[in-house]
Amino acid sequence: MKVQHYIGGIEGLGPVTFEKRVFVEPWEKRIFGIHVAMMALSSQLPLAATPSKFKTVWTWADLRKGAESLNPLDYFKYRYYEKWLGGISGYFIENGYITAAELEERTQQVLTNRAAAQKSGGDPAIDKRITTYLVEGDSPKRNTDIKPLFKVGEKVLIKNPPTIEHTRLPGFLRNRTGIIDTVYPGTYTYLTSTGPDGVGPAMPVYCVRFDPEDIWKGNTDKNVIFYADLFEAYVGKLN
Repeated sequence: MKVQHYIGGIEGLGPVTFEKRVFVEPWEKRIFGIHVAMMALSSQLPLAATPSKFKTVWTWADLRKGAESLNPLDYFKYRYYEKWLGGISGYFIENGYITAAELEERTQQVLTNRAAAQKSGGDPAIDKRITTYLVEGDSPKRNTDIKPLFKVGEKVLIKNPPTIEHTRLPGFLRNRTGIIDTVYPGTYTYLTSTGPDGVGPAMPVYCVRFDPEDIWKGNTDKNVIFYADLFEAYVGKLN
């Protein structure tokens, strides 16, 4: 995923699409609904039990990991919700809910008979849990005893951790220096581990201030400041 997060400030990437619609195709709404239902039924949430067969953990972080673990060329080839579909499908296969062969068979059924794709069934307990999740949400903020390592005004060096599937650190900030502008109260989790990238368990989060001239030398406006919210795992001390 590091490649996809390195594009900030790069020129000549081709035409830019200014599509403002949230959903362009009808099927995209269904993919979004599936994702929301998976988050609501995720096993780590302290909500009422349901007869759903979905018994594992699914979060925004898992969605991003699944989509962004694609080959970079494929990542830029597919539309937004196509990447969601790929990540969700891979998750169901990896966790044993369906086999790749079963998914392919079902896909062919739908392609030859669109009526086969129509929804059926439903359970009031499942619907209620999803509604409860939509109302209450699942905040990443945690109240822990972990103290921040850095203070406001301190100059810091942004790390360059190895990235395998997903990162919350833009490539253009790696190995750059910035100044701590805000130390957010509490600690924050990313709900899932990013592996050697270092994010997962609750930790302090900072708003770090950068001079754009240090990031994109000779290619920035004057008198502009760039801010980024970063997990503590990405922030290091200057030697």
